Amino acid sequence: MLARESNANYPSRRREMANFAVREIKRVCKEIGPRASGEEAERRAQAYIAESMKPIADRVEVEDFELHPKAFLGWVLTDVVLMLLSGVLLCVSLSGAAGGARTALLAVATALTVLSIVFLVCEFLLYKPLLDPLFPKRRSCNVVCTRAPEQEVRRRIVFCGHIDSAYEWTYLRAGGKVFAAVVGLAFGAVFVQLVLDILAFLPLPGAADTVLLVLAVLSTLLVLPGAFFVNWKVTVPGANDNLTGVFASMAVLRFLAANNIRFAHTEVAAVSMGCEEAGLRGAKAFAKKHGDDPVETVYIVIDTLRDYDYMGVYNKDMTGLVQLDAQAAALLKAGAKNAEHDLPFAKVFFGASDAAALAQGGLKAATLAAMDPTPARYYHTRGDTADNLDLKTLEAGIDVLLETAFLYDAEGLAHGAAEAKNDKGE
Repeated sequence: MLARESNANYPSRRREMANFAVREIKRVCKEIGPRASGEEAERRAQAYIAESMKPIADRVEVEDFELHPKAFLGWVLTDVVLMLLSGVLLCVSLSGAAGGARTALLAVATALTVLSIVFLVCEFLLYKPLLDPLFPKRRSCNVVCTRAPEQEVRRRIVFCGHIDSAYEWTYLRAGGKVFAAVVGLAFGAVFVQLVLDILAFLPLPGAADTVLLVLAVLSTLLVLPGAFFVNWKVTVPGANDNLTGVFASMAVLRFLAANNIRFAHTEVAAVSMGCEEAGLRGAKAFAKKHGDDPVETVYIVIDTLRDYDYMGVYNKDMTGLVQLDAQAAALLKAGAKNAEHDLPFAKVFFGASDAAALAQGGLKAATLAAMDPTPARYYHTRGDTADNLDLKTLEAGIDVLLETAFLYDAEGLAHGAAEAKNDKGE
């Protein structure tokens, strides 16, 4: 059975769920406000989710975990300091002021540059928590809301969105092109400086030192804007990113409860994840806790339902470095077709969604998102307000989730497996 066949007034019921999501997003933004990872506002938002879902879900569980939330983006300022020190030592060496200590200074400069690249790759590209011990510890939680089937549980579908909101990314306020330019130049400068460090060891003609010195000064200056990449004083409202994901997930359970629908053997869950903006720490904790579950389970992550024309099924994540589950992605794509949306496959262009952490933890996960990849002007800025929601996109997203749930109940991952083979041309 299709979701739209479950109720004679399905379009009206679907719109009710979208209106519910909008009301709840506005309430959280007004009464709780921005929700920095691991801070009190995030905990209050999670408490609100748990309390409001108790009359709807059969079971509501709060799963606590610990983390060092500022370590994830703290690598940026750490790298700026390391690169400035490296640049100064390189410039002193090339200027001739170091005398007999030139080789030693160059060795230290190179080591600092290499260390900064290690932090960049591990913390940002791979989301590895190398710097956690250097930052304060906090407690956060995930809220798991479950609707049981009529009989024994044979399979499970879990919808996930993250409740926390980001610290503002300064340069995005000026638009995606400015952001891309600043970030691209800063990243490029780090690797250029590594080349300069290596060249400075070589026995080059005297004039070469002057050229290298000029380039070293330029590369050092280009790294400086990174110090202002994150505005730690401003946490954004996070209405679209990602209260839309949280309440679209909760809307699935509410739709089933409001229409007295229970699947025979399929359990349906909605998870409000904590600390996605702190390096996917909530999803990592969730995957660690639930990774050994013997029940066939598929995870659908929802992240930012705002820009209708860019809605897609994300099968690659973490800046394209993590392959999400092919069956989960195919299932979601097929569910979208049942909702009369022919969605393309896409990849997370910069950063990651919770699906990456779930996939790395061995769970079958894919992501539904609808965000301009430029990126959007509201992304990680104070412009991500409840006044900037798009009801059409929210309703379409909820429609896709409902059809995916009904399809999974009917066919499990068998349909997803067949679709995945077709997508690969097998």
